[in-house]
Amino acid sequence: MTIVLLLAPFSLALALTGLAAFWWSLKSGQYEDPKGDAARILYDHLEDGPGD
Repeated sequence: MTIVLLLAPFSLALALTGLAAFWWSLKSGQYEDPKGDAARILYDHLEDGPGD
């Protein structure tokens, strides 16, 4: 029974941390252009890298 008293607050803190990370990603604009990202992944020649 004492393990529940230990794990319940830990799982709540972990869930709140995940929620805070998701909220931060929404506010910082990580999901602004999903269609553009889906189209850009198809074009390898646009990246500047070795061997270009």
